[in-house]
Amino acid sequence: MSDIMRPMSFEQLLNWIMTEYKKSGTVFGEHHPYHADSKYNRTIFERPLETPAGPAAGPHTQLAQNIVAAYYTGSRFFELKTVQIMDGEELSACVNKPCIKADDECYNCEWSTELYVPQAMEEYIKAWFLCKVIAKEFDLGSMDGFQFNISVGYDLAGIKSEKIDNFLNTMQHAQGSDIFKSCREYLLAHADLFEKVTKEDIESISGDICNSVTISTLHGCPPQEIERIAMYLITEKGFHTFIKCNPTLLGYEFARKTMDEMGYDYVAFGDFHFKDDLQYEDAVPMLTRLMKVCEERNLEFGVKITNTFPVDVKQNELPSEEMYMSGKSLYPLSISLAAKLSEEFDGKLRISYSGGADYHNIKEIVDAGIWPVTVATTLLKPGGYDRMSQMVSLLEKENVVFAGIDPKAVRKLADEARKNPHHVKAVKPLPSRKMKKQVPLLDCFVAPCKEGCPIHQDIPAYLQLVKAGKYEEAMKVITEKNPLPFITGTICAHPCMNKCTRNFYEESVYIRGMKLIAAENGYDALTDSLTAPAVTKSGKAAVIGGGPAGMAAAYFLRRAGMETTLFEKTDALGGVVRHVIPGFRISDSAIDKDAALLEKMGVNICLNTEITDLDMLKNAGYTAVVLAVGASGPGVLKLEKGEPVNALEFLADFKAKDGNLDIGKNVVIIGGGNTAMDTARAAKRTKGVEHAYLVYRRTKRYMPADEEELVMAVDDGVEFMELLSPVKLENGRLLCKVMKLGDYDASGRRGVVETGEEKEIPADTVIAAVGERVPTAFYESCGINVNERGRAIVDEETCETSRAGVYLAGDGLGGPATVVEGISDALRAAQAILGETLVRDFEPETDEETTYSRKGSLIDKKEDGGESGRCLGCSGICENCVEVCPNRANISIRVPGMEKHQIIHVDYMCNECGNCKSFCPYDSAPYLDKFTLFADEKDMEDSNNQGFTVLDKDQVKCKVRFFGETYIWTKGEETRIPDGLQKLMETVCKEYAYLLR
Repeated sequence: MSDIMRPMSFEQLLNWIMTEYKKSGTVFGEHHPYHADSKYNRTIFERPLETPAGPAAGPHTQLAQNIVAAYYTGSRFFELKTVQIMDGEELSACVNKPCIKADDECYNCEWSTELYVPQAMEEYIKAWFLCKVIAKEFDLGSMDGFQFNISVGYDLAGIKSEKIDNFLNTMQHAQGSDIFKSCREYLLAHADLFEKVTKEDIESISGDICNSVTISTLHGCPPQEIERIAMYLITEKGFHTFIKCNPTLLGYEFARKTMDEMGYDYVAFGDFHFKDDLQYEDAVPMLTRLMKVCEERNLEFGVKITNTFPVDVKQNELPSEEMYMSGKSLYPLSISLAAKLSEEFDGKLRISYSGGADYHNIKEIVDAGIWPVTVATTLLKPGGYDRMSQMVSLLEKENVVFAGIDPKAVRKLADEARKNPHHVKAVKPLPSRKMKKQVPLLDCFVAPCKEGCPIHQDIPAYLQLVKAGKYEEAMKVITEKNPLPFITGTICAHPCMNKCTRNFYEESVYIRGMKLIAAENGYDALTDSLTAPAVTKSGKAAVIGGGPAGMAAAYFLRRAGMETTLFEKTDALGGVVRHVIPGFRISDSAIDKDAALLEKMGVNICLNTEITDLDMLKNAGYTAVVLAVGASGPGVLKLEKGEPVNALEFLADFKAKDGNLDIGKNVVIIGGGNTAMDTARAAKRTKGVEHAYLVYRRTKRYMPADEEELVMAVDDGVEFMELLSPVKLENGRLLCKVMKLGDYDASGRRGVVETGEEKEIPADTVIAAVGERVPTAFYESCGINVNERGRAIVDEETCETSRAGVYLAGDGLGGPATVVEGISDALRAAQAILGETLVRDFEPETDEETTYSRKGSLIDKKEDGGESGRCLGCSGICENCVEVCPNRANISIRVPGMEKHQIIHVDYMCNECGNCKSFCPYDSAPYLDKFTLFADEKDMEDSNNQGFTVLDKDQVKCKVRFFGETYIWTKGEETRIPDGLQKLMETVCKEYAYLLR
């Protein structure tokens, strides 16, 4: 596979557009056409503009199909990808691949067009014609309602070279160019393809394509050179001109302080570029002079804010030493520079904006007088170009005439940006959104939420039911695999939500909350319908421990028809959830409702009964035993002096006495996990406590606690004492060593090193929350073999121990875990005991129109069951890789006889930017791992991808690589190639021939 993408002919592009639109009402896979209304038109550069937004110079304006996809979805101002004297293979060799990483804030290590400059020019002119004709043919707006803006760099000598000079002249007046004439002639010869576009329309298409330019210079370019370039393009070429400015104009101290305060302290950059780039004191007089020059020539002038921001590669983000930051983290810098310049020039300096603009801020930016606005990062995320339609709809406003920028409004945006949750970095490093499995060649659509759940809860199915108000049916889906809907609906660690594709839009669907809504509204109807099933299985089961894992095991066994007794040593079921987790986290009544489900199912429940002898159970006729005894052994924390209190003991006392404990005014909690957060929050609520300090040897970012738990502790007023390692407790004070973060390890976590300093914290009580241990002695007394860590040795598939017929589940298996992991253990053990599958799957209904209407649209979280409507229906239609590919190189096709759409990768359209890898829910890269269509046999030889090239589309004859073997296959022949792949290749030949070169 080569990273050299190849443009399509004008004929192929037009055929693709018209065929796809006629068949499915989409263009290059885009589902959200924007139909412009002329009453919202604006004017810039003496030309009309239907919307003041579009794609920035970058991956979305490199090829003709990219520009057309952007136009179709609402873009009307196109900053074409930068051209410079270095191009084609020479430039491509300098760009390491993959070159884009956009899963949160964005990084890239690309720069100008990877095409040859004449090729780039041809792509822009082809796109010019295509946008013109589809404007009228598909009722998208006026044929003259959009503008192309060319971006050139990087020095005056290069811009004056014959190559770039020809580009500039042709883009200004293209009528005489071969590509302009050939596109025009082809359209005239095939005018019968159109229903609305006439020959007169085609003949009216102007060759005066660009009358504006954006100047892009490399970091370190001297101010005199920037001004010379601008003067040349203004005075000799007559362009309306924007000059790209860099965030470095703000100064190193401002940028570093802003990044640190917003949680981007890990983003590494030195002061080199700040010293080497254009300085603010040089920029202001230069811009003043250029404004005057343009005013004298009746040309418009402004700045483009901002160029991307160079930072160091520290965690192998991209295969480069330096990369360029953009998106949510660049926004506070870019808008701050906009505020500074708008104040400096009293709003008279026009600003073209890029740098983290998206749905959340674009309206406010434009309303402040800053437009046009161009975007890139938001289009690189799921939804892709379709996001434009929603954004430009926000900008619909009549009678807008540019009269300057409102400096106060821009300053307000800059001040708000530093606290805006859409731009502030999450407290914890983001969890991986990927599943630990490889993407299959066929039928790859899955629900990542379901795959991320340890019990594979049928989340899309019950979300659909909650949305429809069918709560009893939703509860039936939930309790099929999860007998604890109230406990998990309240305190589940929700790994499902970490996998939700909505995380790439704004935030996860609030899956846990939807489960609780189903439970609260469907519980009574469900319990009324439940009856204890008959005992149909031989033998009987004993479950020891009435925590979540024990409750689940008993439920599954009894529901399947086995006589089951649950033994609990305390006076109520619930385990740690009941007796340790504070009441402000979950109420006893919620736990009672889950416990009542076991009673309805016919489980024999024996409270206040402690089992210490398994032989007694065997002698009583129990044929299977599930040990769900938890992990209550205190973790070890050795101080040189003083004894800390165990966290679980404290939490149990706190709950039993409702916080009426005598632990002093100052309480220190040592630890950084979820138990530490619960402990600190409980301590803060304890009678007489004034300060609850949480001590940890790293920073919040590296604490093991879930982000939700950590944020709740912060909100409750817990005082985090980061980078401290406890030494001794003496005379009411805890002495700690002061630490500092060290280098990154292989996992991306930073180590800590001692600084030699010490710090004391007032401490009437110190509580250690440093992990709990499994009951090793109990296991050994029961004849269960343990490993060197004291944990029982079990079969990972069945949870059976070395003692036949004895199984483990929950925290007692591998140490403290989540409730849903305990349920998963319980289900595995129950299925092993009965030798059968005990649960079934529920599939949601896939409504394509509903699913596609949600894709590309950012929707704020809702507080009721309507939140379920934010679900993107990934199990029915995923297509992340299709949406995020700027070049449209991943294609979704409908194969007759196959239920789901299939994804193929088109090799010749791909430049290996790697963006699809970031968003594929599998641990895979679709551009490498999906079945690939090659343009010809040579391309196929240059690649290791599994895939095919069509040798004869009429005969459906293909050269195929499958599992390392290469075949010549013709439809109807016997072959090892799976039937699904045969159907896929036939479909490409018969229904998607426009993909073939």
